[in-house]
Amino acid sequence: MSSALNLPTADQTRADQKRSDQEPAAVPDNAFDGSAARALQTRFDSDDFFGEQPAATSALPDPAPLLENLTRCVIEILAGARELEQISRWLSDDVYRHLLTRVVISSRARQARGHAAIRPTFSIGSTTVCEPRDGVVEAVVIVRGRARARAVAIRLEGLDRRWRATAIHVL
Repeated sequence: MSSALNLPTADQTRADQKRSDQEPAAVPDNAFDGSAARALQTRFDSDDFFGEQPAATSALPDPAPLLENLTRCVIEILAGARELEQISRWLSDDVYRHLLTRVVISSRARQARGHAAIRPTFSIGSTTVCEPRDGVVEAVVIVRGRARARAVAIRLEGLDRRWRATAIHVL
């Protein structure tokens, strides 16, 4: 019955397999020279289409409320009264990691002193905003607490039609 279907026997299959292991496959010289693959790689980059897309300032909302709210949240996060995940959607990955490191250090310092995390009492002072280029806003927000005044430097970039903080430094 196997002869009617022209199925190879086990011995023939093993012999064919040995031949294919020993002999390299014949490929025509003009079948692939690599230039077509290089042309496709240089012509198409998926990040150009699917990555974060910069946005113009005119297409973005007013950054002032976001600057004030981010400043308020960052101060509360460092004091231990708020979770960092609450503002993660407005932060770039680098800023998130930087703030996470600061949160861990602040938490360890509070534990070493035996202090509990409390909501800080402060007021937002003046805000200085500049726009170094279209779609980018850099600001310094003054925060006045009971014991001292601090400055929070924030850089917002317009990505995917919304503001994202790409740098936050509490001084």
